Amino acid sequence: MSNRRKRIVVKFGSGILTNPDRVSLDDAQFAALTNAIAVLKRCGNEVIVVSSGAVAAGLMAFKLDSRPTDTSDLQACAAVGQSRLMHFYETLFRQHRLHVAQLLLTNEDISAENRRRNFENTLERLLRFDDVVPIINENDSVAIEELKFGDNDTLSARVAVLSKADQLILLTSVDGIQISADNNEIIRDVHDIADVLCHVRDETGHFSVGGMQTKLKAVEIATSAGIETLIANGRRAEQLSELVAGRGICTRIHARS
Repeated sequence: MSNRRKRIVVKFGSGILTNPDRVSLDDAQFAALTNAIAVLKRCGNEVIVVSSGAVAAGLMAFKLDSRPTDTSDLQACAAVGQSRLMHFYETLFRQHRLHVAQLLLTNEDISAENRRRNFENTLERLLRFDDVVPIINENDSVAIEELKFGDNDTLSARVAVLSKADQLILLTSVDGIQISADNNEIIRDVHDIADVLCHVRDETGHFSVGGMQTKLKAVEIATSAGIETLIANGRRAEQLSELVAGRGICTRIHARS
């Protein structure tokens, strides 16, 4: 890994935090992902995590086997699940002598100038501490629009821009952008998003809100602001340091000059 200290935003999608065959958070995945973040921190990097999974965690608490369609039910799942999610992170990061800081956002927190400035100031202060990992999520328990139309891909891109990050890494359930449905080979380097639109299938998982089309919209936000963006497989958490160093298996979308 490069010795240069980097500011990195890493987004965890619901598909890599939950067991694929049942309604439950994947303990082994959480352990692998938090360990990978801890390695980045020990190398001197500033790391911001944008994490999905609150609704899925709430489904566990309510013993539901599918994502509700009613907004109030979704908000209730998010309210209960968010505390369970943070408990997971707090317990695991403590093993690496790291603390977690929870930041819940709505669109207004970023679009309104005074609230955006408050968020930026808080985040900057948190990043001064080498033993703190900010964990950001949409405030799904109160924000109706975010539940209907929002996604953490877009949120992570906006956080990357506001925090002036060096890299945005979108961890999902695939290795990157595949050439086609019949060809699993990954497109490794992209300099213009328009070149890969024809390769994208907009599929979502059981607990997921955003598909690959949504990810490309997030990529556009970040790369337009000069931030290199990666789409990689969160089930390969051990390669996170390699991705930051410019290697690893992923689709790497280069920042616009």
